[in-house]
Amino acid sequence: MTKPTKTVAQLSARARALLFALVVTAGILNLVDRQIISVLKPTIAADLGWSDDDYGTLAAWFQGGAAFAFLFTGWIVDKLGVKWANPIGVAAWSIAAMAHGWARSMTEFVMIRVSLGATEAMGTPTGIKTIASVLPKNWRSSGFGATNAANSIGAILAPLAIPGVALLVGWRGTFVVAAALGLVWAAAWLIATRRVRFSLPRPVDTDTAAPTDYGPILRNRQTWAVAGAKILSDATWWLLLFWLPDFFHRQYGLTGVALGVPLAIAYGGAAVGSLLGGGVSTRLLSLGYSVNAVRKGILLVAALCVLPIPLVLYAGNYAVTIGLMALTLAAHQAFSTNLFALIADVVPQDKLGRVTAFGSFNGNVGGMVIAKVAGLVLTAGLGYLPLFLFASVSYLLAVGWIQLLLPTLRPVEAR
Repeated sequence: MTKPTKTVAQLSARARALLFALVVTAGILNLVDRQIISVLKPTIAADLGWSDDDYGTLAAWFQGGAAFAFLFTGWIVDKLGVKWANPIGVAAWSIAAMAHGWARSMTEFVMIRVSLGATEAMGTPTGIKTIASVLPKNWRSSGFGATNAANSIGAILAPLAIPGVALLVGWRGTFVVAAALGLVWAAAWLIATRRVRFSLPRPVDTDTAAPTDYGPILRNRQTWAVAGAKILSDATWWLLLFWLPDFFHRQYGLTGVALGVPLAIAYGGAAVGSLLGGGVSTRLLSLGYSVNAVRKGILLVAALCVLPIPLVLYAGNYAVTIGLMALTLAAHQAFSTNLFALIADVVPQDKLGRVTAFGSFNGNVGGMVIAKVAGLVLTAGLGYLPLFLFASVSYLLAVGWIQLLLPTLRPVEAR
């Protein structure tokens, strides 16, 4: 006898935890696939003769592909629903990642990096919408924090595992191995959700549908508040994601497996920041503090923690440098966790995928610009100081932008 289909609300706590764990794992795979090229940059660059500007160009094209795709992926996710958006997205970016194993020329790499960026753009709106569907409202902050922590775990695993895999199968084989894991994940998701319904059917008579207080998304202050904050904050995140291995290589002469320890510690800080950013906000909300005070308070504290980042150039101490980088990445993830939670707070569920994707589009535009600028700045011999000076104030500017457009955050349920 066939088991009946269940809605998410009817699932057991164990079944919800399984779905949440799969979403977290997808985030890890997403980050590992994109990080292979940065961790193995010295090896690939030596093999293919890339300059810093070449690498910056590839990073910019990746961000450009993702940015353009974010204009569509939010709509796709809202249209497909998370049941199908999850496996389609993961399978698509896994195939794009696998294609790196056969690329030879710069043109081929550009095309593949654009494809990877475009397909990985499914990850953010799908993950946010899935968490909002699977977890109770009072657990969303912790859920977003855990997801961001998982992304940080991916960043930790990448420099630790990727060089070892590359030693066994080469840098080309490393892309193939990582992609195969993604295809296995897609199959696991389809099995786990075969009898799960994530949304109720839409009413046939549209006149009976609940009215909405929102006009087109681009006319909403909430959309532009998130977009501006993502441009400023994500620029720093992508700067460090693509260039941190190169920074440690230049500053301390580290390559290959030796890069694993400082990168793992730095991204370990990011994982801690994600968990703290989500856990503290959940605790404060449960104590009765307003969404406005909690979100903006944590965003401000995180922004202040990034201010010291230029000191890594003058620390003169390996441990201090790693500590400051870990603090910066922790602050970013605490900031990002609460920014995503803010989206879920103030945006209706039926528009959540599109607003999240539009914010991510803007974040990737910031990443695209900073990736290319970084390549040009370093090629010109200016070093990392101009880049880190921008990074130090980017989050404070983002907080100011949110305050300008949204002086008071009002949860969508209260409207």
